[in-house]
This record gives sequence, C-alpha cells and structure tokens, in this order.
Amino acid sequence: MMQRLPPLNAIKAFEVAAREGSFALAAVELGVSPAAVSQQIRNLEAFFGKQLFARTGNRVTLTDAGRAIYPETTRALRDLAAMTTRLLEGEQRTRLVVSVPFSLAEFWLAPKLARLVLDFPHLAMDVRVEDDPVDLLRQTIDLRISYGDYHYPAMTAIPLIQDEVLPVCAPAFWHQHRRDAFGIEDIQDSMLIHTNWGPSFASHPTWADWFAKAGSARRPDASLGRRVGLSSLALSSARLGLGVALGQRALAWADLEDGRLIALSSTTLRLGHPYCAFTTGAGRPRPEVRALLALLTAPPS
Repeated sequence: MMQRLPPLNAIKAFEVAAREGSFALAAVELGVSPAAVSQQIRNLEAFFGKQLFARTGNRVTLTDAGRAIYPETTRALRDLAAMTTRLLEGEQRTRLVVSVPFSLAEFWLAPKLARLVLDFPHLAMDVRVEDDPVDLLRQTIDLRISYGDYHYPAMTAIPLIQDEVLPVCAPAFWHQHRRDAFGIEDIQDSMLIHTNWGPSFASHPTWADWFAKAGSARRPDASLGRRVGLSSLALSSARLGLGVALGQRALAWADLEDGRLIALSSTTLRLGHPYCAFTTGAGRPRPEVRALLALLTAPPS
C-alpha cells in the first residue's frame, strides 16, 4: 500500500517560507500571493496535525515541529530537482560536488580525488574551495569537508582525521644551517615560520607551545620570524628553504615521504578539532560518495 505523502506544492511553500522567515518573501520567490503561501502552509499543518510556524505580526518563526522537518524537506526537494535534471537533460556522467576549505584542497584532497577517478572513470567532479559556514541545504553539494564538527549542528559529522603539527624544513636549509645549529633548539628566531591562524583559531599551536611541549623554556620572538596566513603557505615557505615551519602532517606527508621536507623532531602538537565530513543527500550516500569517504579516512599511502 502506498504511503501517504504531503502535497508537493505545500512542501515547496514551507521550504521557502522557512528559509526566508517570511510568507511575503516566499510569495515573491514562488510567484504567488502571500495568501496563497499561507493557504499552502495551513494545508501542510492540517496534513501533519501540527503547527509548523509561530506567527507574530508579519514575522513567522519555525516551531519545534517545523524545525524538525525543515532539513528533510530541503534535502527531498534538492534530490527531486537533481533527479529531474538528470532525466530531462539525459545526463550521461555522474557528477560529484565536493566543498572543501582552502587549506586542504591542494595537498590533501587532490591526491585522493585522483585515486577516486581510477575507480569511477566516468565521474565528473566539481571541487568548490570555500570557508565555513556553507549553505549545504541550498547548494547542490554532495560532501562538505570542514575543520571541526560544530558548523552544521543539524547534520551528522563523520570524523576524518585528527591532524597535528611538527617542525619541518627543506633538506637544503638544514644542511646550510646545521653548522651553527646542532638542533632545532639552536635555530634562530628569525628562521622560524609562524602561521597566523586568525582570531577564530587563536588557540591553535604556536612555536611557544611547541617548545613547551618539547620541554624547552625557549619562547621565540614571533616578530623576528616570518608570518604567513595559511598553514599550506607555511609549508610552501619551508619547502622553498625560507625557514622552519610547524607543518600540518596531513598536508606535509607527501613531501616528507619524497624527501622535499624533513622533520626535525618527533614532538607533535594536535590541532584543537578533527576534520569532519558532512553528506547532504537523504538516505545512504551514493557509491562514489562512500568511496571518497573511504579514501578520506584511509591512512596516507
């Protein structure tokens, strides 16, 4: 027996009104009158037997019931739109849309996507490099990779890696300076590369933190060293022989394996949060999304 489903037009009206927080704005987007939107909402509330919006003058806010169904209705409409596009346009290639922070895009994600293509040769990919937060429900994103699990509280976070930093430099740099520096303790402050993590991540590891973890009383003067605004840029600077960086292991592993960088100590500091993935499709992820998740959680190789 076919399960009863809510009216599609009512679902569409609900999704837009919930997103915009206004029946009037929803009416503009849908090309109907505010009264028509209000009627569709009443139809949906009658179907569920629950009030979905609290109405205060011209403002509307979601009730607990409305908040509970909003993410699911958005996903359902997005999946329905994607299915319609595939059928009407006769799409031959499967498209995977991945959203990732800039810091992970080149050195960590790109090699894994290259391996994914070997298993899915007809897969078309769209890699979007963007900072959190991203509107996952409105955009056609299959997988979002984020630092931390707190950006999207309504969605389940899939832990990927707990990254750490360690001191790295180019072999040529070390050979050039080791005559005056018998160990990392002897590296001059001016040769240290500092990552400016930004105000949102002020608690992230610094050189002072690293020396304390290593049992040293040294507190380097950050004003004498080189400062960069991205962890990936710190690694690039170290690779070019500009100094010693606290490099993220997830970004540096290929350079360490190939000898473009060397680790000057086994002492590491963990970042404050893990990198996590969020999937936006309803139900079980598509095979290519599951395959990518497996690659993302696999140890470096």
